[in-house]
Amino acid sequence: MRLTRHIFIYSLLMTTVVVASNILVQFPLSGQLAGIQLGDLLTYGAFTYPVAFLVTDLTNRQFGPSTARKVVFVGFLVGVTISLVTSQPRIAIASGSAYLVGQLLDITVFNRLRQKSWWKAPLAGSLFGSVLDTVIFFSLSFAPFFGFIGPNDDFAVSWAPMLGAFSPDIPRWISWAIGDFTVKMLVGMVMLLPYGAMMTVIKPYPAART
Repeated sequence: MRLTRHIFIYSLLMTTVVVASNILVQFPLSGQLAGIQLGDLLTYGAFTYPVAFLVTDLTNRQFGPSTARKVVFVGFLVGVTISLVTSQPRIAIASGSAYLVGQLLDITVFNRLRQKSWWKAPLAGSLFGSVLDTVIFFSLSFAPFFGFIGPNDDFAVSWAPMLGAFSPDIPRWISWAIGDFTVKMLVGMVMLLPYGAMMTVIKPYPAART
């Protein structure tokens, strides 16, 4: 009963993060910083999506990889279904694919390192998961090669200074991917704080390694 309740709570949190991120990734940041057009660098989704790794890692720590995968699959099914309504179909497909691969990799890496120092498993899991997630998501969402999934975003594929400030010019979506990954890593490190704090509250079940 307790396990079912926790799976529901973790799944609800995961779904909320995925849907919010799918909506926010469609909106580039507005304004400038030190002369850099933030819209050429980041979308708002970069700040919310890393929370998904925190949810996965907490589930994995408490109940093990099998339960963590269930939460990931629930988040995938519900998140993609809702995202097909709230987001462009191409974004929903790209997000679902990247999310599933990235989160499953995170679970595998976390489980192999769970007996190491407390911070190594969540940090390494989010690092490797974020690399794969970023490459898959931005390629499927914006690369012209994948235009058969859905129409290309003219703003995303247009050329602009790399990271909004440097030469040479590159397609804007590549700068978004670089900026997104950088933010994911920064937020991922910040997420170590709540993860570490919750370790005293969330204790692993005896079978949490399976």
